[in-house]
Amino acid sequence: MEDDAAKHVRDRVDAIYRSESRRVLATLIRLLGDFDLAEEAMQDAFVAAVEQWATQGIPANPRSWLISTGRFKAIDRLRKSARFEATDASALDRIESADQQVNDDEGVEDDRLRLIFTCCHPALSPDAQVALTLREVCGLTTEEVAHAFLTPATTLAQRIVRAKGKIRDARIPYEIPARADLPERLDTVLHVIYLVFNEGYLASSGTSLTRADLSAEAIRLARLLVELLPEPEAIGLLALMLIHEARRASRTTAAGEMILLEDQDRALWDQQQITEGIELVEKALASHRFGPYTLQAAIAAVHAEASTAQQTDWAQIVGLYDVLLRADPSPVIELNRAAAIAMRDGPEAGLALIDAILVRGDLTDYHVAHAARGDLLRRANRVGDAIKSYERALELSTQDAERNFINRRLEALRATSPR
Repeated sequence: MEDDAAKHVRDRVDAIYRSESRRVLATLIRLLGDFDLAEEAMQDAFVAAVEQWATQGIPANPRSWLISTGRFKAIDRLRKSARFEATDASALDRIESADQQVNDDEGVEDDRLRLIFTCCHPALSPDAQVALTLREVCGLTTEEVAHAFLTPATTLAQRIVRAKGKIRDARIPYEIPARADLPERLDTVLHVIYLVFNEGYLASSGTSLTRADLSAEAIRLARLLVELLPEPEAIGLLALMLIHEARRASRTTAAGEMILLEDQDRALWDQQQITEGIELVEKALASHRFGPYTLQAAIAAVHAEASTAQQTDWAQIVGLYDVLLRADPSPVIELNRAAAIAMRDGPEAGLALIDAILVRGDLTDYHVAHAARGDLLRRANRVGDAIKSYERALELSTQDAERNFINRRLEALRATSPR
């Protein structure tokens, strides 16, 4: 049976793994220049910690010890492995002589930032960026990432292997972009984080409308980014996700059925998250260097500040959408603006705008556009047309909770439609 001292050490190692493993890994990737070798080295270092700390005591700086031990374990592994003969001698020299910077907290945090930018490098496909970020930066297992995106684990593993191979073969630099390149590269990072959040906020398919684990990972990643690189749009994205996440408890019934924003019980909204989100929005806006994420967060804040749906300031929301559309023109933003105009000016005003989008050929296969059109037709008492729009939305939707909601709307409309 494990004695108390050994159990204490093992518990401490487990706690340090949870809090420090991503920092240790990020620095080892910099020192070793190889994702897989760094992961092996990190695991070896934690195994050594369990074995040695029980007799030698826990070091004053466990992270520094783990990085140093991992580096030496990797060198030993390279020397002993059969593939050592094929290893570039200069690369091994570089690993052996690398400046560790393990006692420099700022240097270690820079390593984490380097890792984020490497995982989100634009040379990688969007799917690979998301998978690699969740795996290497957030520490999710391959199986957890695969489950999150309803992808077979073998497929996800191959995607990660190919991404690491591309980073190695294309010599993608493990570095923070130069100031001149930062805006474009930061946009990619923010886009990856928002993709992760959106899959958690509104799952693209499956039985559950939301995935709290994915939303939490995205918010955690955004907090890390804001801590390391407090750019206005990073702050704006964190604000946007916090305000959206604050409504989680009110977005579905106990049975998992979807509840629209206007029908949600606002007493269930997390006021602490809303307060933090609004403070972050104001900070980002005050910089005068904000962009689309901050503007979306400002729109979400207007919704959050209304005590009832009827008290929502739709004029302010339309004004924000006008600015957002100029900053980031897209059919989806046009659709959201049309819905806001419908709330301000009536359903027919919104319908004219949505029909114009669909006539152009934009969003014809986007189920949300047809569902929004169906809702405005329903509000305008054009029941027959509303049924047709909802039926089209149902054909395109792959999310069970959304499909159930659309079916309920169709049943109610058909019950009032003349036969």
